[in-house]
Amino acid sequence: QVQVEESGGGLVQAGGSLRLSCAASGRFVSITAMGWYRQAPGEQRELVAGITSGVITNYADSVKGRFTISRDNAKNTIYLQMNSLRPEDTAVYYCNALVSTMTKWGPKENDYWGQGTQVTVSS
Repeated sequence: QVQVEESGGGLVQAGGSLRLSCAASGRFVSITAMGWYRQAPGEQRELVAGITSGVITNYADSVKGRFTISRDNAKNTIYLQMNSLRPEDTAVYYCNALVSTMTKWGPKENDYWGQGTQVTVSS
């Protein structure tokens, strides 16, 4: 069983900053990649930023230069530093982990999601 838990959301004024954290725990062999997604009301869930075990990162164009994703492999934790926040960044932010677990047939990768954390940016 693998658990993914986010923390750090909240209410902030436009131009402000927030830092999200996400920790993966449980029984697994390795974490291939982790990432942050967000979903605003009436919108589809979209990728915000991702990071691989090799620390390769990618960002949505809308957050480049404002958000930074980082990873602490020893803690199986990723962070999302969000600066210069805008009202359009308001959404529920979800953490995703692509995790390899061991089965009797060998390693298998699966996606695991956190429950989400609300980020609200006021104008």
